[in-house]
Amino acid sequence: MMAASTQLTTPVTNRDHIRGVDSAAVTLVEYGDYACPHCNEARSVVKRLRETLGDRLRHVFRNFLTLTSYSRAHHAAEAAEAAGAQNKFWEMHDFLYDHQLALSDKHLKVYATQVGLDMERFNRDMMLHTHALRVHEDILNAGQSGVSTAPAFFINDNRHVGPCDFESLLSHIKEFT
Repeated sequence: MMAASTQLTTPVTNRDHIRGVDSAAVTLVEYGDYACPHCNEARSVVKRLRETLGDRLRHVFRNFLTLTSYSRAHHAAEAAEAAGAQNKFWEMHDFLYDHQLALSDKHLKVYATQVGLDMERFNRDMMLHTHALRVHEDILNAGQSGVSTAPAFFINDNRHVGPCDFESLLSHIKEFT
């Protein structure tokens, strides 16, 4: 049996959704699922880390869908990517987590309107599954990096093993600053 990877196998590029400056000392790559309650809890941890570390931290979000939430989370991930194509990824990302229990296609359209998307483009992207390949690429990349559950974090390309609470992540991050 092959050991799970402890390294991020797909480097961060301009394809990724990034909060923070490129010159940050630490890059935190998160694999998350919009229907996962633990991922929603991790969102507040990441926000606190960003507030604490400021420009020393760059946060990257990638999609990883668990089997238990796949159908609900897949369309939500596509909606986030469709918003990203309109430069509103983080607005939709936050909206999806804020409304995690309501991720039907009807709800996704309401959220897209509320974050100010071009609805004709959004509806076309969703109907044609324009961003499904990107979601699947993130999932594939996660698997290649040994991710099997969400949330999963990599700190400067090294897998964070252990709790995803503020103190544990901050402690691991401080090893790199």
